Amino acid sequence: MTTPRTPAAPAQPERTPLAAQPHPARSAAAAGDSRTPAQIRAAVDPGRWPGVAHVPTCSRAHRAVARRILEAALRRLPLHTRFPDGRRLGTGGPVLEIRDPDAFLRRVGTSGTIGFGESYMAGEWDAPDLVGVLTVIADHAATLVPGPLQRLRRLWAPGQPAAGRNTPAASRENIGRHYDLSNDLFGLFLDETLSYSSAVFRGFPAEWSLLTAAQHRKIDRVLDLAGVTEGTRVLEIGTGWGELSLRAARRGAEVVSVTLSVEQAQLARERVREADLSDRVEIRVEDYRSVEGTYDAVVSVEMIEAVGAEFWGTYFATLDRLTAPGGRVALQAITMPHDRLVASRRTYTWIQKYIFPGGLLPSTEVVRRLTAENTRLDVARADRYGPHYAETLRLWRERFTERAADVDALGFDETFRRMWVLYLAYSEAGFRSGYLDVQQFLLAPRPDTATPADTRPKDVPQ
Repeated sequence: MTTPRTPAAPAQPERTPLAAQPHPARSAAAAGDSRTPAQIRAAVDPGRWPGVAHVPTCSRAHRAVARRILEAALRRLPLHTRFPDGRRLGTGGPVLEIRDPDAFLRRVGTSGTIGFGESYMAGEWDAPDLVGVLTVIADHAATLVPGPLQRLRRLWAPGQPAAGRNTPAASRENIGRHYDLSNDLFGLFLDETLSYSSAVFRGFPAEWSLLTAAQHRKIDRVLDLAGVTEGTRVLEIGTGWGELSLRAARRGAEVVSVTLSVEQAQLARERVREADLSDRVEIRVEDYRSVEGTYDAVVSVEMIEAVGAEFWGTYFATLDRLTAPGGRVALQAITMPHDRLVASRRTYTWIQKYIFPGGLLPSTEVVRRLTAENTRLDVARADRYGPHYAETLRLWRERFTERAADVDALGFDETFRRMWVLYLAYSEAGFRSGYLDVQQFLLAPRPDTATPADTRPKDVPQ
């Protein structure tokens, strides 16, 4: 089992509380935890979680600016923000409890969303309705920081580290940091299909007992878009734990599936053998860029998010190269608003540091533009399922929380659990607010594809 790796920790700074907020709260908002944030931080493993165990240094001027911006935002947000000195901010709504205001300001003032997430991991803020609070924040993401500071983002927000580039060598490392954590861990909160992407439900609210059928419904829609039937030669980019490959093979297709996750490949191969489908499914540990041949159908479910903006053009050019004349491509992709993508694509975020290193969500505009510029295909169809992802994530989050003791037994500590709950809640909030969406795209041949597209990949415009 591997554990999250983070940059080296700064030295422990001398703490100087801000005026009018001298004492951290004495109880956690959500779970009745009587420990102070300082006590929670003291229990954090500094070797494993240096960014959480230590509160960063932050100049008085920097803290003052951060305080003005944060308090101005909290005053106008539909939240009920509580401070340990009794102050209240907000227009009313879900409760956000700032338990250690000084540490919270130091972190957010120093590293933006990374600090916001690390502050939660350290117990410095909490919320009885975590998804509710994060949904409000997602609803107002574009206006939380004043316009002039948005334009100066490069000066105050941490930039992307060079190690985050998804070169062929770095991609395996980035993928491994998430998907090779532990098959047993993912098995604790996923359904029996081990599908780690949005399901498609018949109605809401969703129930756990319906998740397996909803995951099969999602997979069947992808396979139908790609026209997968008896004898279809299918390439899957991003194996997961093999459920799509198994379902395609049961239709009579011949499947090659590639992944960079050694753990996923190992279990997917076991599942293929157990299903007696080894003659129809081949699982490879291989970068999508090195795959050779052509296929009648290319399918890829929520893999483009791990490609990185630098290589989006290469990804679409590779889809084109691997698709046989007359073939189809079916993608499922999480998307974000294009203006937010342009504003934030060079910013290093908490999700990238702790959950998906090297990852970045595309916009619908990016998918359409790069398809046109790098392939002989057109986006013939795009179906949106954002609310379905919110419900999928809710079910995963509830299951993960219920099985906290089992997570502990696998060797994952309390800091990891808080990180993972925040990741699932943060993602769910993105879909509930509409800030994020998930779509199934059909890329079909253009009428005028007698000559191949220019094979030089084009990146997303600035």
